[in-house]
This record gives sequence, C-alpha cells and structure tokens, in this order.
Amino acid sequence: MSLKCGIVGLPNVGKSTLFNALTNSSKAQAENFPFCTIDPNIGVVPVPDSRLDQLAEISQSKKKINTTISFVDIAGLVKGASKGEGLGNKFLSHIREVDAIIHLVRCFDSKDIQNVNKDINPIRDLEIIETEMLLADLESIQKRIDKKNRKNLDKEMLNLLESGLDCINKNIDIEIIKTKFSKKTLKLSGLLTIKPKIFVCNVDEKSIEKGNKYTEIFIKKFGYENTVIISADIENQINNLPKEEKNKYMEMIKLKETGLNTLIQKGYKILELETYFTSGPEESRAWTIQKNCYAPKAAGEIHTDFEKGFIKAEAVSFKDFIENKGWINSRSNGKMRLEGKDYIVKDGDVLNFRFNT
Repeated sequence: MSLKCGIVGLPNVGKSTLFNALTNSSKAQAENFPFCTIDPNIGVVPVPDSRLDQLAEISQSKKKINTTISFVDIAGLVKGASKGEGLGNKFLSHIREVDAIIHLVRCFDSKDIQNVNKDINPIRDLEIIETEMLLADLESIQKRIDKKNRKNLDKEMLNLLESGLDCINKNIDIEIIKTKFSKKTLKLSGLLTIKPKIFVCNVDEKSIEKGNKYTEIFIKKFGYENTVIISADIENQINNLPKEEKNKYMEMIKLKETGLNTLIQKGYKILELETYFTSGPEESRAWTIQKNCYAPKAAGEIHTDFEKGFIKAEAVSFKDFIENKGWINSRSNGKMRLEGKDYIVKDGDVLNFRFNT
C-alpha cells in the first residue's frame, strides 16, 4: 500500500513550492497568482529508511526498493469553494481521493508574494478551508440520504451519514463519528472532514528553528501532535544542492531533518502505518502495512497469491538480522521464527513467506 497525501490551502501559501521540494521536481508551477495549479500534480516519492540501506548491504542485494508516498498538489481553495468559487468543486473532488490531508498555512510576511487576505492569520485561513470542506460534506450527505438514493446504502453507511449530518446540524465536531464506525466504512464514506490531517506551518528561513508569532498562535490552538514547521522555500533550496552539500547547509541553518522525513513520520503515525522488509541477493525491499497487520495480509502486499496460499512466515527482527549478518546466521543462531496466520507483523520485521500457489 502507498500513502497518498493531498496538499491543500489558500492560494499563495506555498503549496506548489512545498510540492516541488517534497518531490524534488519543478513539475508544479510556483507562480505568484491564485489558481496557477488547476489539475492536481502528483509526485511519487521513495520513503527514506536507513534500515533498508543496511539490509541491502548485508544481503548484497542487486536492487534496493523503497516503499513510496504520493503527494498531490491541489490548487488553492477560497471561501465559497463548495459552491464553485475559484473552481472549488473540481478541487474538492481531488481531496476525496487522498488518504490524508496536509493543511498548509502561511506563517510568513512578504511584500513580494501577494496574500488573498489583508493580513496573515493561519488560524483563519485553516478555518476557511475546513468550512468549505464541511459544506461540501453537507451537500454530499444530503444527496446520498435523499429518499431516491438511500436505498443504495447499507445500514452502517446510512447510520454514519445520518450521524455526520446530525453533527453538522448541531455544530458538533464531526470527527466524533470516527469512534463509532469501522475504518473501512469511514474510508468508503468519502467525507473530507474526517480524513486524517497534518498541519504544516510554512515559515521563512529565520523561523525554521523556533517558529514565530504566527506558529506560536497556531500551535497554541491546534497543538504539536499533528503540526510541522517547514520552510517550503528552504526545503526547495536544499533539494537543489549536491548531495555532499545538503548536510552542511542543514547544519548551518540548524535543520535536523528534512521536511519530507518529518511529514512522512507524521503521516505514518496518524494513519497507523508500519514497515516490514524482504531481503535477499536479488533485492531488499520495504513494504507498507497497517499497524496490527496479520502475516497473511502482509504477504498480500507482495502478491494476492501469497495471501491466498499462505502457509508460514519466516520472521527475523531487524536488530537480529543486522547483528547476525543475514538469513543464514539468523537461522543457525535461533533468531528466525516460524510464524502462522495469527502472527501480527511488527515494524521492522524481515520476512520470507512460505505459500502454496
């Protein structure tokens, strides 16, 4: 499975610049006017993982394959988007297709980059976006539970939509319904406002280390848990540097890790994702799974036949695999386990599946 994150925000907050930085490309147009990006740009990025590098070295793998994350640059929303303002309906439809939403808010002053509002206020900007998504959900729910359409819904989906409508009508946080329904039904609902969210405060260079007055106000309201402080412009500059100069520059500006790494860590956490590995002379590869994933389901990430014909999983922890320098010593030293269908795969497991075709 591959994580898909949509970058949303008002025009000119730095979405396309951040997208360019994250995907190390110039695919998105970073122009200084609203609605520059109309169709969503999609960038598929390998997920950095130093563990994979170590596995490939020990197994002397011919290939090393990272798992991936997709970033979708969705054009700037404005107030009234749910009613079609600023091509809003088209933009909102793109958000429905992502697993998580990256809310990018402007937390920097600039005379050179115009702002759609008179002043810089990240809390207000976020509330505009979330209001438009809520209104879009309201319209969607009303259509789907209409007498003509409700017959096409199963009982759980109907209950979810009616609960969502009740929350909206009573001005209750709609996210409360996430505790009452299965993850599968929540995902199938397509509701924008219940998607996992990461808040990204886009700052200038001098605010990277400690933030500024705008980030302070924002974090005071929304907390640190799902908030990341990034300078999209600086991230872009880092990606354009030769590899040997990147670390030096990051040290100079006191940046401990790139925005990509930080966003991936947050994304994996809020979506409850983990990584397991396969490793051998042909290739070492990382695979993304849901937390508490059973071994047959994990095998199915490689191929559906692996899940259907699952017999056993040969499992070694990452630590043991490294300490024993691969499969042979892990087996002979008793560090390899044979696990069955009820085994819950752990983050970092190195697995080899036995199966019938």
